Amino acid sequence: MRIFGSVKNDVGSEDRKMNNITLSSGKSYQIAVEVDCLGDSCPRPQLMTKKTVEKARSMDVIQVSIDNPTSMEAIPPMCPAIQATHLETVKVDRHWNIYIQKN
Repeated sequence: MRIFGSVKNDVGSEDRKMNNITLSSGKSYQIAVEVDCLGDSCPRPQLMTKKTVEKARSMDVIQVSIDNPTSMEAIPPMCPAIQATHLETVKVDRHWNIYIQKN
């Protein structure tokens, strides 16, 4: 049982298994890190996202899975402040995947 959000493919790990995603623009990206914030409420998803971006390498793409509408709306606007770019938010079943890229 997990208490709070978890990070898959930790940014400090050298044996990162990367998944691919093609966004609506048609551009494909390799997902370097997946942040699972399903079931977490504010401000936990924002804090986990900020922490993950700080540890990430330049140009890494991070997928944040989130089911909290307030957090889903809060993460894209905070990207410039954490040196990242919001690529897209995709609705998947009962949650959203937010894709951001570290600058």
